[in-house]
Amino acid sequence: MNREEKVAEVEELSGKFAKAKIAIVADYKGLTVPVLQELRHNLRRNDSEFRVAKNTLLIRAVEDTEYKGLQEHFVGTTSVTVSYGDPVSPAKILTDFCKDHPELKIRSASLDGKLLSADDITSLSRLPGKEVLLGQMLSVMNAVPTGLVRVLSGVPRTFLYALQAIKEQKEQAAN
Repeated sequence: MNREEKVAEVEELSGKFAKAKIAIVADYKGLTVPVLQELRHNLRRNDSEFRVAKNTLLIRAVEDTEYKGLQEHFVGTTSVTVSYGDPVSPAKILTDFCKDHPELKIRSASLDGKLLSADDITSLSRLPGKEVLLGQMLSVMNAVPTGLVRVLSGVPRTFLYALQAIKEQKEQAAN
C-alpha cells in the first residue's frame, strides 16, 4: 500500500467515523472469510458496516473525531463496526454473532463520545430496538389523553347517574 492509498484510506475511514452513531471495536482473529461475509451482510441490512483496517490507519482516522478514545484498543487483528442509524442493532448483531462464533471478541465501543466496555455493549444489545421503543413511547403518550378523557367524562356521567337516581326515587315516591 503506497502513501496515496494510505491517505485515501484514512480519509475514507475518517468520513465513516464522522457519520457514525456508534463504533464497535472487535478482534476477528480465527474467523473465515465466508463467516465474515455473513456478518457483513447482516450488518449492512441494519445500516452498519464492518471494516478491517490497519491499526495505524485507524488511529489516524479517529484522531480528530469523538472516537479518539478507541485508539488504545486498536491492537492486534482489529475490526471496526460503524453504525449510521440505530446504535442498538449492531450491538445485538455482534453479540448474537459472538455466541455462535466465539472467535469474534468485542473489545470496546464508543457511543456519543463515551467509551463502552464489552459488558456495556452486551447490556446495550439487550435493549429493545428503536421501533419497539417508539411504539412503547406512543402507547404511553396515547394513554395520557385517554385517561384524561375518562376522568373528565366521569364528572358528567356521575352527575347523570345522580339525576337518574333522583328521578327514580321521585317516581317511587309518587307511586
